[in-house]
Amino acid sequence: MSAGPLAAEIQVTDPYARAVPAGQRNSAAFMVLSNHSGEDRALVAAESPVAETVELHTHVMADGMMQMRRIERIDIPAGGTATLAPGGLHIMLIGLGQPLDPGTDIDLELRFDDGETLDLEVPVRRIEMGQMHRSGTAH
Repeated sequence: MSAGPLAAEIQVTDPYARAVPAGQRNSAAFMVLSNHSGEDRALVAAESPVAETVELHTHVMADGMMQMRRIERIDIPAGGTATLAPGGLHIMLIGLGQPLDPGTDIDLELRFDDGETLDLEVPVRRIEMGQMHRSGTAH
Protein backbone atom coordinates (compact mmCIF):
# COMPACT_ATOMS: atom_id res chain seq x y z
CA MET A 1 0.00 0.00 0.00
CA SER A 2 1.36 3.37 -0.97
CA ALA A 3 1.72 6.19 1.48
CA GLY A 4 2.84 8.40 -1.42
CA PRO A 5 3.20 12.16 -1.10
CA LEU A 6 0.13 12.30 1.13
CA ALA A 7 2.21 11.01 4.04
CA ALA A 8 3.90 14.42 4.20
CA GLU A 9 0.63 16.31 3.75
CA ILE A 10 -1.51 14.41 6.27
CA GLN A 11 0.11 13.88 9.65
CA VAL A 12 -1.35 11.47 12.20
CA THR A 13 -0.73 12.35 15.85
CA ASP A 14 -1.46 10.27 18.97
CA PRO A 15 -3.33 7.35 17.35
CA TYR A 16 -4.79 4.79 19.76
CA ALA A 17 -7.52 2.15 19.97
CA ARG A 18 -9.75 1.51 22.97
CA ALA A 19 -8.87 -1.65 24.90
CA VAL A 20 -11.72 -4.16 25.19
CA PRO A 21 -11.86 -7.55 26.91
CA ALA A 22 -12.43 -10.90 25.20
CA GLY A 23 -16.07 -11.21 24.15
CA GLN A 24 -16.49 -7.49 23.49
CA ARG A 25 -17.22 -7.28 19.76
CA ASN A 26 -16.68 -3.55 19.11
CA SER A 27 -14.06 -0.90 19.80
CA ALA A 28 -12.94 2.41 18.33
CA ALA A 29 -9.76 4.16 17.20
CA PHE A 30 -8.89 7.81 17.79
CA MET A 31 -6.22 10.26 16.57
CA VAL A 32 -5.58 13.78 15.35
CA LEU A 33 -5.31 14.25 11.57
CA SER A 34 -3.42 17.39 10.48
CA ASN A 35 -3.54 18.58 6.88
CA HIS A 36 -0.32 20.38 5.89
CA SER A 37 -1.40 20.83 2.27
CA GLY A 38 -3.11 23.76 0.61
CA GLU A 39 -6.15 21.63 -0.32
CA ASP A 40 -9.01 20.29 1.75
CA ARG A 41 -8.77 16.53 2.30
CA ALA A 42 -11.05 13.92 3.79
CA LEU A 43 -10.69 10.54 5.43
CA VAL A 44 -13.18 8.36 3.55
CA ALA A 45 -12.51 4.81 4.80
CA ALA A 46 -10.42 2.66 7.08
CA GLU A 47 -9.62 -1.04 7.38
CA SER A 48 -8.10 -3.27 10.04
CA PRO A 49 -7.47 -7.02 10.12
CA VAL A 50 -8.76 -7.13 13.73
CA ALA A 51 -12.33 -6.18 12.71
CA GLU A 52 -14.90 -7.55 10.27
CA THR A 53 -16.12 -4.01 9.51
CA VAL A 54 -14.52 -0.60 9.99
CA GLU A 55 -16.69 2.53 9.76
CA LEU A 56 -16.30 6.27 10.25
CA HIS A 57 -18.63 7.51 13.01
CA THR A 58 -19.64 10.60 14.93
CA HIS A 59 -21.85 11.25 17.95
CA VAL A 60 -24.99 13.37 17.56
CA MET A 61 -27.67 14.50 19.97
CA ALA A 62 -31.02 12.99 18.91
CA ASP A 63 -34.21 13.10 20.99
CA GLY A 64 -32.21 14.18 24.03
CA MET A 65 -29.82 11.23 23.79
CA MET A 66 -26.29 10.98 22.43
CA GLN A 67 -26.19 8.49 19.57
CA MET A 68 -23.49 7.18 17.23
CA ARG A 69 -24.03 7.71 13.52
CA ARG A 70 -22.07 6.36 10.58
CA ILE A 71 -20.70 9.09 8.31
CA GLU A 72 -19.23 8.93 4.80
CA ARG A 73 -16.19 11.14 5.43
CA ILE A 74 -14.22 13.11 8.00
CA ASP A 75 -13.15 16.43 6.52
CA ILE A 76 -9.64 17.72 7.18
CA PRO A 77 -9.47 21.37 6.08
CA ALA A 78 -6.39 22.75 4.31
CA GLY A 79 -3.93 23.80 7.01
CA GLY A 80 -6.26 22.46 9.71
CA THR A 81 -6.99 19.40 11.80
CA ALA A 82 -9.69 16.85 12.51
CA THR A 83 -9.70 15.41 16.02
CA LEU A 84 -11.02 11.88 16.46
CA ALA A 85 -11.74 11.45 20.18
CA PRO A 86 -14.06 9.58 22.56
CA GLY A 87 -17.51 11.17 22.44
CA GLY A 88 -16.91 12.68 19.00
CA LEU A 89 -15.57 11.61 15.61
CA HIS A 90 -13.99 8.15 15.64
CA ILE A 91 -13.19 5.04 13.62
CA MET A 92 -15.48 2.20 14.71
CA LEU A 93 -14.02 -1.33 14.78
CA ILE A 94 -16.97 -3.73 14.48
CA GLY A 95 -16.89 -7.52 14.82
CA LEU A 96 -13.56 -7.89 16.56
CA GLY A 97 -11.85 -11.22 16.05
CA GLN A 98 -9.64 -10.85 19.14
CA PRO A 99 -9.50 -8.96 22.43
CA LEU A 100 -7.76 -5.59 22.29
CA ASP A 101 -5.37 -5.66 25.24
CA PRO A 102 -3.60 -2.54 26.57
CA GLY A 103 0.04 -2.45 25.49
CA THR A 104 -0.54 -4.24 22.18
CA ASP A 105 -0.76 -2.67 18.71
CA ILE A 106 -3.22 -3.11 15.86
CA ASP A 107 -2.79 -2.40 12.15
CA LEU A 108 -5.05 0.29 10.71
CA GLU A 109 -5.15 1.54 7.13
CA LEU A 110 -6.58 5.00 6.45
CA ARG A 111 -7.94 5.86 2.97
CA PHE A 112 -8.33 9.42 1.78
CA ASP A 113 -10.51 11.09 -0.84
CA ASP A 114 -7.70 11.25 -3.40
CA GLY A 115 -7.10 7.46 -3.21
CA GLU A 116 -3.95 7.66 -1.10
CA THR A 117 -3.54 5.46 1.97
CA LEU A 118 -1.61 5.53 5.22
CA ASP A 119 -0.74 2.35 7.12
CA LEU A 120 -0.52 2.76 10.89
CA GLU A 121 0.42 0.65 13.89
CA VAL A 122 -1.99 1.87 16.55
CA PRO A 123 -1.34 1.25 20.26
CA VAL A 124 -4.20 -0.12 22.35
CA ARG A 125 -5.01 1.88 25.50
CA ARG A 126 -7.50 1.58 28.33
CA ILE A 127 -10.06 4.42 28.25
CA GLU A 128 -12.16 5.22 31.31
CA MET A 129 -15.84 5.74 30.51
CA GLY A 130 -15.76 9.23 32.06
CA GLN A 131 -13.32 10.33 29.35
CA MET A 132 -15.91 9.58 26.67
CA HIS A 133 -18.00 12.63 27.56
CA ARG A 134 -15.22 15.16 28.22
CA SER A 135 -13.32 14.92 24.94
CA GLY A 136 -13.56 17.29 22.02
CA THR A 137 -14.80 16.86 18.46
CA ALA A 138 -13.62 18.03 15.04
CA HIS A 139 -11.96 21.41 14.67
